[in-house]
Amino acid sequence: MEQYKQDFITFMVRAKVLSFGSFVTKSGRTTPYFINTGNYKTGSQIAMLGEFYAAAIRSRLGSDFNVLFGPAYKGIPLAVSAAVALYRAYGHDVSVCFNRKEAKDHGEGGSVIGHKLVAGDKVVIVDDVITAGTSVRESVAVMSATPGIVLRALVVSVDRMEKGPSGESALAEVSRSCGMDASAIVTIDDVVAYLYKRDIDGVVLIDDAMKAAIDGYRAKYGVERLKS
Repeated sequence: MEQYKQDFITFMVRAKVLSFGSFVTKSGRTTPYFINTGNYKTGSQIAMLGEFYAAAIRSRLGSDFNVLFGPAYKGIPLAVSAAVALYRAYGHDVSVCFNRKEAKDHGEGGSVIGHKLVAGDKVVIVDDVITAGTSVRESVAVMSATPGIVLRALVVSVDRMEKGPSGESALAEVSRSCGMDASAIVTIDDVVAYLYKRDIDGVVLIDDAMKAAIDGYRAKYGVERLKS
């Protein structure tokens, strides 16, 4: 496994973003693991997070994009931190925008804050995780109000590798249905492979019992494991 993936997994654990237990996802599934990017809360964490996203975006797209879109609410700091990192590390100055949960009917109005999307914009959606693709489709619906924009890619921190409505990977399904590249910094397979019986700061997060729970969840909701 590439070093940056190992570093990112350890980073999520230490930031208490990656947790194991029993949780309910937005799609209503009860899962033994959860990724909560809302737990990033210090300047150093957010700066490092932006660097991981910036590196992942550059490795996939180079500089062929000019806007980062962060879905409300968790995608907002992700897009901002990634934009800062892109400028500082690569000299690539991109615009940032994000949506409101409800359209504003006074003042400047509208549902998008920050950069005003125009025809020709090449947009990268920056989000936390993807389970069934619900929040991504909501974001695409918001941006579809502006004709002529190009959806370049979706980049998330973790691909849970779960089936979407069609039975294929939610990430692959979003890529196909929305006509854009879709990728993750790490997959759940990467997480399990790296953390299984590994001590991180004196704690083993994935022991035999937790791995069995994850395997059971994957058997029910997951797509086939990626080939190495």
